[in-house]
Amino acid sequence: MTGERPQDYARDKRIIKTDEFSSVFRLRPVQRTAHFVLYTRSNELAHARLGVVVAKRFAPRAVTRNAIKRITRELFRQSMLPPVDCVVRLSRPVNTKAGPATTSALKTALRLEVSRLFHPLRQQGGTQP
Repeated sequence: MTGERPQDYARDKRIIKTDEFSSVFRLRPVQRTAHFVLYTRSNELAHARLGVVVAKRFAPRAVTRNAIKRITRELFRQSMLPPVDCVVRLSRPVNTKAGPATTSALKTALRLEVSRLFHPLRQQGGTQP
């Protein structure tokens, strides 16, 4: 395979190691929305990488946490970002154990918020360290 597809989310496009997360977290947040915070750092690779942090205290059900991760990864793949390391962190509760785990309205709202996080990076061509 000679060219990369924008839909590809291979292991080399993920931030996996703790020290990689820590190095991005040391920087100030680039973008905030009602429920998310985006941290970025330039990297020396030819592509962007993504890490997603979704704490149980903000999304108590695994179904909700997994939906947030899926939505974030999907939008990351479609964004065509410059070579940066991005960490998306859930910073406020999205629902409770009493309510439904996921709804189409919740997924739509989350999709819109995460899309807003990546939008400035596409326009500006990324951030500098």
